Amino acid sequence: MPVLADLVAALSTGAVEVVDLTAPLSSETPILGLPPQFGQTWPFSLTEISNYDARGPAWYWNNISTGEHTGTHLDAPIHWVTGREGKDVSQLPVRRLIAPAAVVDFSAQASDQPDFLLEVKHIESWQKQHGPLPKGGWLLFRTGWDARSREQAAFLNGGHTPGISIECARWLAEEAPVQGVGVETVGTDAGAAHSFDPPFPCHSFLLGHDKYGLTQLQNLAKLPPLGAVVIVGPLPIVRGSGSPCRALALVERR
Repeated sequence: MPVLADLVAALSTGAVEVVDLTAPLSSETPILGLPPQFGQTWPFSLTEISNYDARGPAWYWNNISTGEHTGTHLDAPIHWVTGREGKDVSQLPVRRLIAPAAVVDFSAQASDQPDFLLEVKHIESWQKQHGPLPKGGWLLFRTGWDARSREQAAFLNGGHTPGISIECARWLAEEAPVQGVGVETVGTDAGAAHSFDPPFPCHSFLLGHDKYGLTQLQNLAKLPPLGAVVIVGPLPIVRGSGSPCRALALVERR
């Protein structure tokens, strides 16, 4: 097929660059902590099975343990009560795992205001400059928060992290043509979203409308406002509410 042949050629020459949007996954990866009355996710850990030794003389491998929502990960609709009748991560249509992206950059505002909230007016202003959001694509919200991702306290920032307003979350779920939202923070909602009405509106509205969340992204600064294609590879966990994933972007370099 000439389209695929052209893509392979563009990748080999660098005309199309592959940008890794994924945070490295280790025991140092920041995780969300809930109030103590709730269940808690496990941090990522490796347990060695063998390392070219008596337990396995020619092979090295590990068992892993972690929560579904650790590091760069995808939220499936079933993750939230509003999407409880929706798809688990193993049921997501694979065509939706490859989609165009729009990148809205509010890193300057988030640097000055860690509780900055994205509003509908911000997206409308962005569209006047760059064009409409891509149908069936991702809205990627750049805040510069990936610079904090190596240190738990700075990343969680005492619950003061940027996010999306209630009205904007509802608009993205009910009116915008996108299939989901991607962020650089620990979750798609703002750090203060537990006090919103409804609480955690991104989770509530988007997942309840069969849309997805993509979190703890990196390198959004390397993407253009429009034109990148994002490829997301979650594990197809049966009955899984989400999965750590590898997220890549294809970017045309002229």
